[in-house]
Amino acid sequence: MAKVYITTPITEEQVRQIKAGDEVYITGEIYTARDAAHKRMIDDMAAGKSLPFNPQGAVIYYVGPTPPKPGQVIGSAGPTTSYRMDKYTNDMLKQGVKAVIGKGYRSDEVKAGFVQHGGIYLVSTGGAGALLARTIEEAEVVAYEDLGAEAIRRLKVKEFPAICIHDTHGGDQYFNGQSKWVKPDAMFQPKKPEAGE
Repeated sequence: MAKVYITTPITEEQVRQIKAGDEVYITGEIYTARDAAHKRMIDDMAAGKSLPFNPQGAVIYYVGPTPPKPGQVIGSAGPTTSYRMDKYTNDMLKQGVKAVIGKGYRSDEVKAGFVQHGGIYLVSTGGAGALLARTIEEAEVVAYEDLGAEAIRRLKVKEFPAICIHDTHGGDQYFNGQSKWVKPDAMFQPKKPEAGE
């Protein structure tokens, strides 16, 4: 495990050097998008429209920040549960997105997608949104303003902290962590999203 400092956009070479368990500190631009924004992006692409940001080497943060208080750049900005984006993630990876940030488990299909398309899954600490917001220097809505908190925002961040859970080589830090303490048949298995989730 290592501390890795990266600046966006991320290159293929940089992504492949990051391993499950590494601490990753991101500087540069990242984009916010939750399930409503992902659905709209997928629908737009199906209609022949371009994505509202350049996906090549991009980082997407699964967050719906709270409104900023006077003098703040952004409100609380903690990660949301990632599995709701599972049905969209491989499509985004195919477009060139190299990292996604959220919390919680991912499906087997998405884990395979990180290997196939050269991407990584990062997690940040849930419940620490106010602390994470301190790493955000600028925030600007770039698409789907009608979605409110779920609009796509461009964030300028400095050393945004995360941990790599799934890497491009099939590494799985959740498995690694549990395997030291839990018998294989008792390991937690992520629940499958219900239809419509």
